[in-house]
Amino acid sequence: MFESKFPSLSSEFEVKFRYTVQFTKRIFHPENPTLSRFFISENKTGVTKKALVVLDEGLIIHFPNLVSEILNYFLEISSEVQLTEDIMIVPGGETCKNDPKIWESLISAVDRFGIDRHSYIIGIGGGAILDLVGYVASVSHRGIRLVRIPTTVLSQNDSGVGVKNSINYQGKKNFLGTFSPPIAVFNDLSFLESLDDRDWRSGMAEAIKVALIKDPSFFDWIESNAIRLKNRNLETMSYLIHRCAELHMNHIANGDPFEFGSSRPLDFGHWSAHKLEYLTEFFLRHGEAVAIGMALDSIYSFQMNLLSEESRDRILKLLKQLGFATYHPKLSEKDKQNLFLGLKEFQEHLGGKLTIMLLCGIGVTKEVHEMDLTSLASSVDFLEHFV
Repeated sequence: MFESKFPSLSSEFEVKFRYTVQFTKRIFHPENPTLSRFFISENKTGVTKKALVVLDEGLIIHFPNLVSEILNYFLEISSEVQLTEDIMIVPGGETCKNDPKIWESLISAVDRFGIDRHSYIIGIGGGAILDLVGYVASVSHRGIRLVRIPTTVLSQNDSGVGVKNSINYQGKKNFLGTFSPPIAVFNDLSFLESLDDRDWRSGMAEAIKVALIKDPSFFDWIESNAIRLKNRNLETMSYLIHRCAELHMNHIANGDPFEFGSSRPLDFGHWSAHKLEYLTEFFLRHGEAVAIGMALDSIYSFQMNLLSEESRDRILKLLKQLGFATYHPKLSEKDKQNLFLGLKEFQEHLGGKLTIMLLCGIGVTKEVHEMDLTSLASSVDFLEHFV
């Protein structure tokens, strides 16, 4: 009596995504054709499209003429793309992901300016701005064309070239979000010159991470160039960004880009980092928290007889050499119970069973599905007294 006379239906299909990451300097200089060539290549219909620009307000301090440069640049290509009458300027950092009023203001701008699915939202700023703008673009009209112009080391080598978008909610980092690729990314190296030393250094954590899990020769290169990187050599940093972005994009293309499984190799060191960011009320930059998280997971890997003492010490030495802290008192707070809660929250974020990436060597990894809390506490204690 419960059976239907109609057979069940099934469907299977694939959606192909493609985007490029281009490298340039002074992208809004009137003689730089990088961006204009992109919009010309996009306009196959002969219809002028709209573009809404969302700008990290921190950039204006270092580049006071940036707004006028953007306006003048788009004036010259107005036959291809029409800039909206207002440029949306919002605070950068995790503030923009924590405040729902900022998200609502961008959604209102999409509606007010009639930004449709064939128009563009252009995010210019650090990783948090790009996360926010990407989320707005992906949920508005079920998807508006997203262009990213990352302006920090971290966003140029990692978050800005990936497929994730998010805002923070319910006291949890990236609780609301989407997987939706941009249609193009433009890394402008000239923006990096405005970074303070913390932000310059912070982005290198993701390069160390991807080297540790995927490319031991890249780790060797970072070791050999640590002094130049710390001393803000732009040419050396440009190679680090390019190689790190390449490794991240290769993983996205050949792995599990929308994270349907529980495996998250690119999140090595991140489970505790996400918790630390919240526990410090985002005083720690993301990369600073990741550096501490990598140090913790490296020590834990050694404690579990997976990683050699020599490799452990190389990792800790490199982090210290670049100027990273490898411990924060919040790790030990409330007898480490807050940290242990981070494991549970990470599992909830992953879905399914807990999956943590550990190291068996530099470039050699192992997934585990449980963490021994006694050994984890011992690892924290080690870091507290590590000099």
